[in-house]
Amino acid sequence: MPGSATEQRVRAAFAEQAGWAEKLGSPFMVRLTRLLGERLERTSETGRRVLDWAGDPRAGADNVPLRLCGGLHALVRGGALPGLAAFYPPHPPGDEEAFGAALEDALREADEALLPWLDSAPQTNEVGRSAVLMAGLLAVADMFPLPMQTFELGASAGLNTLLDLYAYDLGGLETGDPESPLRLVPEWKGPPPPAARVRIEARSAVDFQPMDVRRDRDRLLAYVWPDQPDRIRQLEAALAVAERDPPHVGQGDAADWLESKLAAPAAPGRTRIVLHSIAFQYFPQATQARIAATIARAGAEASASSPLAWLRFEFLTADGRSSLRLRTWPSGEDRLLAWAHPHGKWVGWMEN
Repeated sequence: MPGSATEQRVRAAFAEQAGWAEKLGSPFMVRLTRLLGERLERTSETGRRVLDWAGDPRAGADNVPLRLCGGLHALVRGGALPGLAAFYPPHPPGDEEAFGAALEDALREADEALLPWLDSAPQTNEVGRSAVLMAGLLAVADMFPLPMQTFELGASAGLNTLLDLYAYDLGGLETGDPESPLRLVPEWKGPPPPAARVRIEARSAVDFQPMDVRRDRDRLLAYVWPDQPDRIRQLEAALAVAERDPPHVGQGDAADWLESKLAAPAAPGRTRIVLHSIAFQYFPQATQARIAATIARAGAEASASSPLAWLRFEFLTADGRSSLRLRTWPSGEDRLLAWAHPHGKWVGWMEN
């Protein structure tokens, strides 16, 4: 109902998302989410469904604002909304009142096309995070100079599963595949990571709703914010790599999947690495607990010839920012490796 507590929560979720966009350096998304939160009405089925959202619309839950923004971006990229496209990058911002009117027109015009975008939460595959994870793998390789077997949780389309196929400049340390079409050069603070050799012999990944790098290409691109062209170019380059070597991402619950994977005896002479990036926070608490328990059990059986590592690039509420942490067995040592931008734009590496 108009003015209901539900509607107020939804509009507040758009305002909250505008705040996150400001922190992450996206003035276009600040404007878009704020205007949507102010101008959404029940004159379309999309407006009614959003304003009467039955669940939790906020960013850490159903993330309704980015569901709608992803749908609008997809339609703009596909040429279906030329009136709205005139206000999207690379065009200048234009008059705010005119932008708001164009949004209202788009919501009515594309009502039916937008509805499917509300059915599932946004699934980004932010490939810039590979730079942070690669730095973590260098730390693992420095501790255990062995071939690796990786297990990625919450992998989306699996682009970060292929992280060793990209080129990097990490604080002056050149690593990865120098011939790769994707080269990641985050702003680096502190010393470079160890100059070790990363050798991934086997890789696997899981997601509750995996995406396909070919079938879902347009969907993946639609979730990248329109005024961040570097992220779009990075994603396009990663998709080009994946076209040549498509990753396989299994479908299932991360805890079930990992229990099955780590139940197999560890192969001597190989480091097993469980890794994830800005995904763990979205798992149910019971799933998080099972994953931690599974890794601890496997860690208890680790040895110098078959070590285990848990590499986590996550946003911890207690920190108020995203961090890269590494726990290794058989010692059980847990280290803070770096603070990092959630999209991998910068990395603050700790002293080696």
